[in-house]
Amino acid sequence: MRKIVFILSVISLFLIGCDNDFLEELPKDAVGANPVFGSENGLRLYSYSFYNILPDAMAIFTGDNMSDYGSRRTITEFLTPGAYSASVSSGWSWGDLRNINHFILNCNDERVSEADRRHYIGIARFFRAWFYFDKVKRFGDVPWYGKPLVVNDPDLFKGRDPRTLVMDSIMADLNYATSHIKPAVDPTRSVITRDVAFAFKSRVALFEGTFRKYHTNYGLAGTANAWLTEAATAAKAVIDRGVYRLHTGSGVAKSYRDLFISESPVAAEVLLAWIADESLGVLNAANWHYTSSTTGIGFNLTRDFVNTYLKIDGTPFTSVSGWETMPFADEVKSRDNRLRQTIRMENYSRISGGTVLPLPPQFNYTNTGYHPIKWVQDDMIKDNWTLTTSSIAIIRYAEVLLNYAEARAELGVLTNEDWAMTVGALRSRAGITGGLTSIPTAIDPYLQERYFPEISNPSLLEIRRERGIELVMEGFRFDDLVRWKKGKLLEKPFNGMYVPALNEPMDLNGDGKFDVVFYKSTIPTPTIPGVEYLNVARTTSTGANNPRVLSEDDKGEIQWFWNYPRVWNDKNYLYPIPEIDRLFNPALGQNPGW
Repeated sequence: MRKIVFILSVISLFLIGCDNDFLEELPKDAVGANPVFGSENGLRLYSYSFYNILPDAMAIFTGDNMSDYGSRRTITEFLTPGAYSASVSSGWSWGDLRNINHFILNCNDERVSEADRRHYIGIARFFRAWFYFDKVKRFGDVPWYGKPLVVNDPDLFKGRDPRTLVMDSIMADLNYATSHIKPAVDPTRSVITRDVAFAFKSRVALFEGTFRKYHTNYGLAGTANAWLTEAATAAKAVIDRGVYRLHTGSGVAKSYRDLFISESPVAAEVLLAWIADESLGVLNAANWHYTSSTTGIGFNLTRDFVNTYLKIDGTPFTSVSGWETMPFADEVKSRDNRLRQTIRMENYSRISGGTVLPLPPQFNYTNTGYHPIKWVQDDMIKDNWTLTTSSIAIIRYAEVLLNYAEARAELGVLTNEDWAMTVGALRSRAGITGGLTSIPTAIDPYLQERYFPEISNPSLLEIRRERGIELVMEGFRFDDLVRWKKGKLLEKPFNGMYVPALNEPMDLNGDGKFDVVFYKSTIPTPTIPGVEYLNVARTTSTGANNPRVLSEDDKGEIQWFWNYPRVWNDKNYLYPIPEIDRLFNPALGQNPGW
């Protein structure tokens, strides 16, 4: 991440040399003399201090740790009855906002051209929108501050402003950003551009439009379409620019995964990225997170979700006779090519000391058998803590296409042309051959029954399928469940691959070698070298509950953490205001149910 790391270091040195601390509000007659605000270079350097608001690499590649399609080796407190409360809540921090507001207030030195000042104010307002969008998603109503506060300012102790006021203010900031940030394209994909602002605007407006539509208790459903229209318009602005396209250069079997393991952002598709730089020691821990048998949460996909990946001809996998009892090696064949680029299956291999090794799902890590590879680089030397050299996409063109398709479908105006340009193009990149040019007319009963029984629009169902598959493990799913009012899906069981029988060796990747045997209580003998043996008895030798069992006791789907309840209540759509902050300012009140 050479560019951002370097510029943040430079701004620190630059500001140390200034006569005044730029984080303290200066009298207006002194601002003109401040070198920060008196030159375009000063404004640019200051604007780099806002970038810490963006999510870092780990926040992106672990962002789906709490989702309906991911099992984990620990149960989140947020879904454990009685475990989460206002006393442990977090996120009520406002320091970054004061920095932004101070810049906006003081960016008025006429030695800098008006166009340049508006450009950097646009960037500041983009980051203020990002900051507040995170707050609204987490807490709902929050106090809106459009100015830097000083000590003893009475607004420090005001109550929360209505969601509608804050979201309108966020939209005003994004409208300013998309109007005044210069239209130049950043080849490094590391700084905010007008295209990034439009893309983020489509994300924000889609969230709010669908939130208002499905959370009818807010009484805001009548305003939902206005937000959905804004989402579609913003996404179309990026599409019509013609700067970005889906990356297809590595073919159907590799193009998708390239987006997540490349050292440099795949510029064709990525609009904004966290950029790794090995020479500066700016690396991430993605390999470690998805290979470590002891550290991290052990994220794996569930069978219910893997079943939503279409067959290569575009028809549902669950329309195949006998899918319910199909073992892993068979169920992954002839599927959407994104599946092989997301989990270990068939010919997956890695490099160890220059040797290529075929690697099946490994149960010292995976709990369900659906072992993720999406963010994992091939060289196993990078599996230790922060040695992964991939750049991490924060915004990419595929999301923009999905935002456009969903907004248009929610508005009831999706056309065949829209479908082909968005979902059709994404499926084509994945090698799917059918259903690419026309809006679907038939409902997939499995998808409707298991996930969205209240949705009867076939195209909307398919867009939700596509969003889940295309954006899996990129940190979108929890927000999607919140805005669709589908939090109850987080109670879904952690189910895994189908096991036909106990004590029978299974070859998971079709390389002719056995990989795993499931047994109860006593390991079958003789043992086979290189094979994992997994006890699925309900209780262990010590009498404790075994976290991994089979659904039919001696066969069936793996059930992970079958005896640990996860409970979703409507109060969970918002986090509680942290108790310590309410003690500081009682006017904040508390979110319902907390």
